[in-house]
Amino acid sequence: MATRQLGRGIVLQTLYEWDFYKRKEIPEEILERNLEEFTPQYDEKDFVLNLLKGVIKNIDKLDEIITASAPEWPIDKLPIVDRNALRIGLYELLYADREEVPPRVAINEAIELAKTYGGHNSGKFINGVMGTVYREIGEPDKNPEKSRND
Repeated sequence: MATRQLGRGIVLQTLYEWDFYKRKEIPEEILERNLEEFTPQYDEKDFVLNLLKGVIKNIDKLDEIITASAPEWPIDKLPIVDRNALRIGLYELLYADREEVPPRVAINEAIELAKTYGGHNSGKFINGVMGTVYREIGEPDKNPEKSRND
Protein backbone atom coordinates (compact mmCIF):
# COMPACT_ATOMS: atom_id res chain seq x y z
CA MET A 1 0.00 0.00 0.00
CA ALA A 2 1.32 3.44 -0.92
CA THR A 3 2.48 5.58 1.97
CA ARG A 4 -0.05 8.37 1.53
CA GLN A 5 -2.87 5.92 0.91
CA LEU A 6 -2.00 4.27 4.21
CA GLY A 7 -1.91 7.70 5.85
CA ARG A 8 -5.38 8.51 4.55
CA GLY A 9 -6.60 5.24 6.06
CA ILE A 10 -5.17 6.23 9.44
CA VAL A 11 -6.82 9.66 9.16
CA LEU A 12 -10.12 7.96 8.27
CA GLN A 13 -9.84 5.71 11.32
CA THR A 14 -9.06 8.75 13.46
CA LEU A 15 -12.02 10.74 12.14
CA TYR A 16 -14.24 7.68 12.56
CA GLU A 17 -13.39 7.36 16.24
CA TRP A 18 -13.63 11.12 16.83
CA ASP A 19 -17.01 11.23 15.07
CA PHE A 20 -18.31 8.04 16.73
CA TYR A 21 -17.63 9.42 20.22
CA LYS A 22 -19.38 12.70 19.35
CA ARG A 23 -16.14 14.70 18.98
CA LYS A 24 -15.36 14.51 22.68
CA GLU A 25 -11.76 13.38 22.29
CA ILE A 26 -8.81 15.36 20.97
CA PRO A 27 -8.37 14.20 17.38
CA GLU A 28 -4.59 14.73 17.32
CA GLU A 29 -4.29 12.38 20.31
CA ILE A 30 -6.39 9.75 18.53
CA LEU A 31 -4.19 10.14 15.45
CA GLU A 32 -1.01 9.72 17.46
CA ARG A 33 -2.39 6.60 19.15
CA ASN A 34 -3.45 5.14 15.78
CA LEU A 35 -0.06 5.85 14.24
CA GLU A 36 1.73 4.20 17.14
CA GLU A 37 -0.58 1.18 17.11
CA PHE A 38 -0.97 0.52 13.39
CA THR A 39 2.03 2.13 11.68
CA PRO A 40 4.84 2.81 14.15
CA GLN A 41 7.37 3.24 11.31
CA TYR A 42 5.19 5.62 9.28
CA ASP A 43 7.38 8.42 7.95
CA GLU A 44 4.86 10.98 6.66
CA LYS A 45 3.40 12.13 9.95
CA ASP A 46 3.24 15.74 8.78
CA PHE A 47 1.04 14.68 5.86
CA VAL A 48 -1.50 12.89 8.09
CA LEU A 49 -1.48 15.61 10.75
CA ASN A 50 -2.04 18.35 8.15
CA LEU A 51 -4.79 16.31 6.50
CA LEU A 52 -6.54 15.71 9.83
CA LYS A 53 -6.25 19.35 10.89
CA GLY A 54 -7.42 20.55 7.48
CA VAL A 55 -10.52 18.37 7.55
CA ILE A 56 -11.39 19.43 11.10
CA LYS A 57 -10.78 23.12 10.39
CA ASN A 58 -13.09 22.98 7.36
CA ILE A 59 -15.56 20.39 8.60
CA ASP A 60 -18.60 22.68 8.61
CA LYS A 61 -17.94 23.80 5.03
CA LEU A 62 -17.28 20.21 3.94
CA ASP A 63 -20.52 19.04 5.55
CA GLU A 64 -22.44 21.82 3.78
CA ILE A 65 -21.01 20.64 0.46
CA ILE A 66 -21.91 17.03 1.22
CA THR A 67 -25.45 18.09 2.16
CA ALA A 68 -25.84 20.14 -1.02
CA SER A 69 -24.38 17.39 -3.22
CA ALA A 70 -26.37 14.53 -1.68
CA PRO A 71 -29.55 16.17 -0.33
CA GLU A 72 -31.37 12.85 0.00
CA TRP A 73 -28.72 11.75 2.53
CA PRO A 74 -28.65 13.92 5.66
CA ILE A 75 -25.09 14.14 6.96
CA ASP A 76 -26.00 12.59 10.31
CA LYS A 77 -27.67 9.63 8.54
CA LEU A 78 -24.64 8.77 6.39
CA PRO A 79 -22.51 5.86 7.55
CA ILE A 80 -19.57 7.23 9.56
CA VAL A 81 -17.04 5.78 7.11
CA ASP A 82 -18.76 7.34 4.11
CA ARG A 83 -19.10 10.81 5.58
CA ASN A 84 -15.47 10.85 6.72
CA ALA A 85 -14.15 9.45 3.44
CA LEU A 86 -16.07 12.27 1.75
CA ARG A 87 -14.66 14.84 4.14
CA ILE A 88 -11.12 13.69 3.39
CA GLY A 89 -11.71 13.53 -0.36
CA LEU A 90 -13.46 16.89 -0.53
CA TYR A 91 -10.82 18.53 1.61
CA GLU A 92 -8.11 17.30 -0.74
CA LEU A 93 -10.16 18.21 -3.83
CA LEU A 94 -10.99 21.73 -2.66
CA TYR A 95 -8.17 22.81 -0.34
CA ALA A 96 -5.05 20.73 -0.97
CA ASP A 97 -2.23 21.87 -3.21
CA ARG A 98 -3.17 20.58 -6.66
CA GLU A 99 0.47 20.02 -7.47
CA GLU A 100 0.66 17.65 -4.52
CA VAL A 101 -2.81 16.10 -4.84
CA PRO A 102 -4.33 16.49 -8.31
CA PRO A 103 -8.15 16.52 -8.35
CA ARG A 104 -8.48 13.05 -9.87
CA VAL A 105 -6.14 11.65 -7.22
CA ALA A 106 -8.30 13.19 -4.48
CA ILE A 107 -11.38 11.58 -6.03
CA ASN A 108 -9.77 8.18 -6.57
CA GLU A 109 -8.31 8.08 -3.06
CA ALA A 110 -11.69 8.89 -1.49
CA ILE A 111 -13.30 6.12 -3.54
CA GLU A 112 -10.58 3.66 -2.46
CA LEU A 113 -11.09 4.59 1.21
CA ALA A 114 -14.80 3.93 0.82
CA LYS A 115 -14.25 0.60 -0.96
CA THR A 116 -11.70 -0.54 1.62
CA TYR A 117 -13.46 0.55 4.80
CA GLY A 118 -17.09 1.16 3.84
CA GLY A 119 -20.07 -0.86 2.81
CA HIS A 120 -20.97 -2.55 -0.45
CA ASN A 121 -22.17 0.63 -2.19
CA SER A 122 -19.87 3.13 -0.48
CA GLY A 123 -17.49 3.46 -3.41
CA LYS A 124 -20.31 4.25 -5.82
CA PHE A 125 -21.81 6.79 -3.44
CA ILE A 126 -18.48 8.55 -2.88
CA ASN A 127 -17.81 8.52 -6.61
CA GLY A 128 -21.17 10.18 -7.27
CA VAL A 129 -20.72 12.94 -4.70
CA MET A 130 -17.10 13.61 -5.58
CA GLY A 131 -17.96 13.67 -9.29
CA THR A 132 -20.74 16.17 -8.68
CA VAL A 133 -18.44 18.51 -6.76
CA TYR A 134 -15.67 18.08 -9.35
CA ARG A 135 -18.04 19.20 -12.11
CA GLU A 136 -19.34 22.08 -10.01
CA ILE A 137 -15.85 23.47 -9.49
CA GLY A 138 -15.25 23.47 -13.24
CA GLU A 139 -13.44 20.15 -13.80
CA PRO A 140 -10.00 21.57 -12.94
CA ASP A 141 -8.10 18.71 -14.62
CA LYS A 142 -9.75 19.64 -17.91
CA ASN A 143 -9.65 23.39 -17.31
CA PRO A 144 -6.42 24.12 -15.41
CA GLU A 145 -6.83 27.86 -15.98
CA LYS A 146 -9.86 27.74 -13.66
CA SER A 147 -8.74 27.90 -10.08
CA ARG A 148 -10.65 27.46 -6.86
CA ASN A 149 -8.92 30.62 -5.65
CA ASP A 150 -10.26 32.90 -8.43
